[in-house]
Amino acid sequence: MPVTLVNPLDERPAPQASSADRLASLEGTKIALLDISKPGGAVFLDRLGGLLRKRYGVAEILRFRKPTFAKPAPEAVLADIRRSVPHAVVEALAD
Repeated sequence: MPVTLVNPLDERPAPQASSADRLASLEGTKIALLDISKPGGAVFLDRLGGLLRKRYGVAEILRFRKPTFAKPAPEAVLADIRRSVPHAVVEALAD
């Protein structure tokens, strides 16, 4: 019986996009923190949020969470982030 190997990677070419400009400073900014629901992610983001406020003068920390790390963020979560109009988003990957 023949063996069929299947590549699990998405081989479609990704659209070209340029990076967003770097923020000149974090002072007074609004930063969104996205927890992807892996163990330890909330702990990491709690600490990061505190450091961003204390060391870098971030004015507001916004928290968002994906329902599962196994799938991309649902459009509703992405829409919530966009509606909050953050200056930047940090996505936490932790275990």
